[in-house]
Amino acid sequence: MVLREPKPIEQQPLRSEEISLSALAQGHIRLRVRACGICRTDLHIVEGELPPRRPAIVPGHQIVGDVIESGDPLHKIGARVGVSWLGGVDGTCSYCLSAAENLCDSPTFTGYDVPGGYAQYVDARGDFALPLPGALDDLQAAPLLCAGIIGFRALRVAGVRPNERVGLFGFGASAHLALPVLQHWGCEVYVSTRGRSHQDFARKLGAAWVGDASEQPPQMLHRAITFAPSGDVVLTALSSLRKGGILAINAIHLDRMPQFDYDRLLWGERQIRSVTNMTRADSHDFLALAAALDLSPAVREFPLEEANTALLAIKGDAIDGAAVLLP
Repeated sequence: MVLREPKPIEQQPLRSEEISLSALAQGHIRLRVRACGICRTDLHIVEGELPPRRPAIVPGHQIVGDVIESGDPLHKIGARVGVSWLGGVDGTCSYCLSAAENLCDSPTFTGYDVPGGYAQYVDARGDFALPLPGALDDLQAAPLLCAGIIGFRALRVAGVRPNERVGLFGFGASAHLALPVLQHWGCEVYVSTRGRSHQDFARKLGAAWVGDASEQPPQMLHRAITFAPSGDVVLTALSSLRKGGILAINAIHLDRMPQFDYDRLLWGERQIRSVTNMTRADSHDFLALAAALDLSPAVREFPLEEANTALLAIKGDAIDGAAVLLP
């Protein structure tokens, strides 16, 4: 499913095309795609909120696949691996050399800089392909490869500690996977989100409190993470923090940042941090934890050719949990 011109998803900009496979590059692997999770970042790419970097692109960066050709000794033919958003780094910039590869000056993003997983086959750098625990089946694993990993990194960026009060603002694919991790750590989880179905879903998963997107939790929070691409939600979350609290913004695109009252919302050593990509260490740590906890994302399946329909459902918040394409 190829994007040649960004347009509103209502206009169905993704088109089915046949593309010839080129020779496999050194250090890369070729996968037969078993499943590809759909991320809100894909929607930002398709609708042009993230500017195009290529004349045409195959989106998708939550890829589960079998290795059918290997130019990397780390991966044998037949192995099942995952491919995520961060598809490569230069390895030489100051960030890469200081264990901060998520901030690399010259990163490669799957489904944005290079073709992604809305396809039957995909090539990927072998050193950025993730061995998948056998305990996670394809439908479980696909949403974990970005929504799960980036949510886990957001908890790290927010500095979450066991037994704290943590607020999740927005409750889609990423937040619903962060919640059981927080519960495992003994945290009380407070959820503010729009939509009755999302609110009911958060209650079903055991949130201590659930309110509307504009509602503040009844308790002041130690940490907060926003998942909605809305500046208004950022201010709601910030107003819910106790002194010394940290807010992590888990969004690659934000509509705007409204003006706000510093004395009331930020003073008191509160902090705002952005979440940028993930590292391979985050990925390995989270996938091991997900297997140990037997994380089972709520998943709605779509055939590959219905990628436009699936993205439209994501845009309309019509899915509780995650959407996954099956070639």
